[in-house]
Amino acid sequence: MNTPAPRKRRKDARPGELADAALELFVERGFAATRLEDVAQRAGVSKGTLYLYFDSKEALFKAVIQDGIVPVLAENEAILAQHTGSARELMRTLLDNWWKKIGQTRFAGIPKLMVAEARNFPELAEYYVDNVIKRGRQLVGAALERGMRSGEFRPLDIETAIDVIIAPILMLLIWRHSLACGQSSEQDPLHYLDIHMQLLFDGLRQTGKESQV
Repeated sequence: MNTPAPRKRRKDARPGELADAALELFVERGFAATRLEDVAQRAGVSKGTLYLYFDSKEALFKAVIQDGIVPVLAENEAILAQHTGSARELMRTLLDNWWKKIGQTRFAGIPKLMVAEARNFPELAEYYVDNVIKRGRQLVGAALERGMRSGEFRPLDIETAIDVIIAPILMLLIWRHSLACGQSSEQDPLHYLDIHMQLLFDGLRQTGKESQV
């Protein structure tokens, strides 16, 4: 992998630019191996300038999450609140939007980073769970509940169903940022997701026999 050249050194940088540089390095090297001086160099500023905005790597990581991932969750929460169509359409829209804004962007490397380093940095893991995972699960759960109430989806244990829906997408991200480097040909993520959606909605669909129970 070619390492991006440091940005041209200058006296200042916006916090967002520093967070962008941190994201690049976190995904490339992992959280533990990334140093603040590396982030400053990648952003093209001095370490002292970086400290004007962030006093630690942890603060930088939180900025990455707040600037890049949390807005997508908020967008999906707005979609949920405004949606008037079917639960199937809602679920598809939520998952498609997440993939478009996160799964096919630089932020796609964050889940793999968290899986790899959560035990070594439990406070960051707790932060990620509270600000990303819980909100994501609530969105999927709300779509499931809506479909079950309407009779569109068959009754299921919602918490377990959330796990089953999210797990294949999470595995796709982890694979693409780890073992996929050893594949002779690249997997088409959109085809993978389309198959996942087909299996998902076939499994959720209320059958005639079940609807009479």
